[in-house]
Amino acid sequence: MTISVGDKLPEAMLVKLGADGPESISVSSLTEGRNVVIFAVPGAYTGVCTTAHVPSFIRTKDEFKERGVEEIICVSVNDPFVMGVWGETTGATEAGIVMVGDPAGDFTKALGMDFSALPAGLINRSKRYAMLVMDGEVKVLNVEDTPGTCETSAGEGLLDDM
Repeated sequence: MTISVGDKLPEAMLVKLGADGPESISVSSLTEGRNVVIFAVPGAYTGVCTTAHVPSFIRTKDEFKERGVEEIICVSVNDPFVMGVWGETTGATEAGIVMVGDPAGDFTKALGMDFSALPAGLINRSKRYAMLVMDGEVKVLNVEDTPGTCETSAGEGLLDDM
């Protein structure tokens, strides 16, 4: 079953790169009692993810803050080391975007957002989406039809629907 507006996010453990190495972080600790944006990409360092999706949230971070969003979180089915370096190279980390890995894809699968595109070498990855989450509940959910598209899931697209 795919997550929908009005649903509570499933509990899962994600991993981010901290000062002393990988740190596990629960979805509930990121979302309970908070207003956050979560956006997911099919893969770190892939074309549209790097040139369009992450930059869209860097551009719009101040507008989200003005609308009460406390944190923007980027999720990918990648390890925390890749996510950490990707955050540095894209400027996302400097912009305050939290880069987290879902290494086994447990969160992605629980959302019903997993897919594979064998010709592109993407196996068990996340669909491209963005959501506004308030106290763990999905309030707005924008999912792209194809992994190479970044329109409704871009920062500007999510802002338009808030």
